[in-house]
Amino acid sequence: MNIRRRNRLYMVVAILVGLGLATSLVMYALRSNIDLFYTPSEILYGKGEAHQMPETGQRLRVGGMVMPGSVKRDPKTLAVSFKLYDANGVISVSYEGILPDLFREGQGVVAQGVLEDGNLVNAKEVLAKHDEKYTPPEIEDAMKQNHKGPAATYQQAGAQS
Repeated sequence: MNIRRRNRLYMVVAILVGLGLATSLVMYALRSNIDLFYTPSEILYGKGEAHQMPETGQRLRVGGMVMPGSVKRDPKTLAVSFKLYDANGVISVSYEGILPDLFREGQGVVAQGVLEDGNLVNAKEVLAKHDEKYTPPEIEDAMKQNHKGPAATYQQAGAQS
């Protein structure tokens, strides 16, 4: 092989290694900023056919309906705790801050935060659902599939957890 071709080959290999290294560093840096969406039943029983469970300490977004009678506010601070439910599960959420105006019992919300022990989500942000026109298709499908019955059917499940 002549010297010119060998130098070109080394240059192409160096560029490919550099691109691979840069891509892997970017993916490593972004992995801590990726928030996966879960429903309460997916947190309890796993997501998908593989039943992939979220890990304690994982950042995530959880969407569900606020269980009637579960909202508890601390009168001295802005701390609030409530339960989110879907067709198959109930989880607890704690949040400190001002809740959106549309937040109320029986309303759909999305809480973004960190999963703690005991299926508790320590939320950093709570978003109230106001209109279904602009819901992404995968979230709309999950809501249709998981919120078929009235909230009263979930009261016993919430009392047990």
